Amino acid sequence: MGRRLGWLVLALVLVAVGLPATASGSSCAGAARCVEGKLTDGTPYTFAKPARWNGTVLVDLDFASGGLSAPLTASLLERGYAVGGTTRTVSSWNIARAIDNQAEALGRFEAAFGPVRHAIAEGRSMGGMVAAGVAQVHPDRFDAAVPMCGGLGGSVGQWNQKLDTVFTLKTLLFPGSGLPVTGVPADVPGTQQQWISAVTSAQATAEGRARIALAAAVGQLPGWGLAADGSETPVPDDADGIEQGMFLALAGGPLPHLGQAVSSRRTIEQLAGGNPSWNTGVDYARQLAMAAPEQRNAVRRLYERAGLDLRADLDTLAAAPRVAADPAAVRYLEKGIVFTGQLRIPVLTVNGLGDQISTVAQQQSYGALVRERGNAPLLRQTYVRTAGHCTYTTGEQVAAIDSVLFRLESGHWPDTTPAAMNARSVGVDGGPGRYVQYTPPRFNRMYA
Repeated sequence: MGRRLGWLVLALVLVAVGLPATASGSSCAGAARCVEGKLTDGTPYTFAKPARWNGTVLVDLDFASGGLSAPLTASLLERGYAVGGTTRTVSSWNIARAIDNQAEALGRFEAAFGPVRHAIAEGRSMGGMVAAGVAQVHPDRFDAAVPMCGGLGGSVGQWNQKLDTVFTLKTLLFPGSGLPVTGVPADVPGTQQQWISAVTSAQATAEGRARIALAAAVGQLPGWGLAADGSETPVPDDADGIEQGMFLALAGGPLPHLGQAVSSRRTIEQLAGGNPSWNTGVDYARQLAMAAPEQRNAVRRLYERAGLDLRADLDTLAAAPRVAADPAAVRYLEKGIVFTGQLRIPVLTVNGLGDQISTVAQQQSYGALVRERGNAPLLRQTYVRTAGHCTYTTGEQVAAIDSVLFRLESGHWPDTTPAAMNARSVGVDGGPGRYVQYTPPRFNRMYA
């Protein structure tokens, strides 16, 4: 409690400057009390506190953007959690600011409702990366973190990984075209459509499918994706099915990898003042050799079927002019968050096996760094058998949060095996949990 007193005084001063408005009952969930306002930088925040509060508050990067109406919120409030957080509308890819905003938002909650017993940073996607960043940067303010589907390769590592995929596609399928790898133009929607249309056309040929598979394999994308309508496709077990999954991850489904790679890179380059990614010195033959066995086999089979020489394509990649980063842009992205493995509070991560945005291999990088620092007892990593980005059930998410609360209350971790996590999931919403035992591949682009 004492470690928060200084922050609480600061929060009271900030609130005195701009008193948060209590939301009306119509906009607040059930019998909860809500508070909302803006942080110092103008970022909106919203919190909901149930009538029977367990003393724990969850702080999420994206809560103020519709979190009050989410099924997860209703379930958490019913279980006694206070829930809330901010939006990314102001901070965007300024991850350092987003991380600090979570600490300021927690202060606003305490100014409105009093000191908390446990503060947990949690979130999905960028919110997951920010939650892990909070655990590293603000262990004095937060007691635990639950990063879900977050880019745990860190700001620099994950964007180097995305560069690998796009660079391979451009070099082997679209040399000489105007499709950008870096330096994304202002017409982001038009550029996204150009990339997706080009890859979709390539998918119609045997040569295109082989090279799409190679690009996805070196970039560690999943071989399992969502259909255009967002429905989950069957888990593939042959070369054609794996390649189709890679294509869906790249250019199909409701949130294609290429769409996000283009739009977010444009934003990052504008904020950083240049390109923060590079592939100088990268050996793509080595990255293929380190890909999941089923992906390596699919690439070889598809190349044979297309009558292409895989060695020749790998030589072409090796000889292609490399992309160099702008040092100042790298420094900007480093300030966002580079994960070091330094933990002082418990962290439980959740990642889907078929996540095309926050690839599951990044979990390996995060876990390896934590173990190297001797902090393995503070970390539990869990995996869900699901395709798509952040496609978890309410029960699966609550199971992770409940597990962390048990760790805070008892001082030791509960059983976090798939069977135990799935049992907790069923206990929340009756639906079957999909947690599975999994060992992620080594992340190709670790940056620490």
